[in-house]
Amino acid sequence: MRPARADELVLLPALEEASDTLFLSLHIGPLPPPGTVADLNTAGVVLVIGDPPAGFARVDLLAGQAHLEQLAVHPDHGRQGRGRALVRAACRWAADHGHRELTLVTYRDVPWNAPFYASEGFVEIGPADEWLAARGHPPEQPVMGRFGTRVAMARPL
Repeated sequence: MRPARADELVLLPALEEASDTLFLSLHIGPLPPPGTVADLNTAGVVLVIGDPPAGFARVDLLAGQAHLEQLAVHPDHGRQGRGRALVRAACRWAADHGHRELTLVTYRDVPWNAPFYASEGFVEIGPADEWLAARGHPPEQPVMGRFGTRVAMARPL
């Protein structure tokens, strides 16, 4: 687990796109396109696992607070603990940088979303768009809510 190198950022949008194909089995999609290299460059940190990366966690700062914006593991490397290791590394990074919690927005009823995060100590704190609005951020793209309930979650650090 380590921060992404600048030359690896170009690989991560394709990795995110591959990871998003898992949602197709639940008839969720198409999802918005993956983040760009420019988006990744604005993150507080992008952590990767593997060389070349098999997965990554992008932590942004929303209203000055640590927020897990993206967690993606390539399907060829899934179900091996990489996502869990990335979440734990994101929590460590946030704690090491003085944050008292790590937040995220996810699908409530997708097994590898809210139930997975709950197993890592995250608790639901409200509807996604209301939570974003309370922090001065626009709502999610409407397509996200078409496929199920979206919630904000937080984990104390």
